[in-house]
Amino acid sequence: MQDYETLKRLVEAVADDVAKAEGGNKAAGTRVRKAMQEIKNAAQTVRKKILEVRSSEPNQ
Repeated sequence: MQDYETLKRLVEAVADDVAKAEGGNKAAGTRVRKAMQEIKNAAQTVRKKILEVRSSEPNQ
């Protein structure tokens, strides 16, 4: 699923800034917060896609 791959890529991309933010870098913290919003939106998209798949399956 392409949306899930996007979500994984976003999480991996922010790893360095998370480490910098933990070290006290305020600019990195700002970048992490922005990235977390993008991750939240990507996760919501994955969630919706999974629900669509589940809804389209015939009841068993």
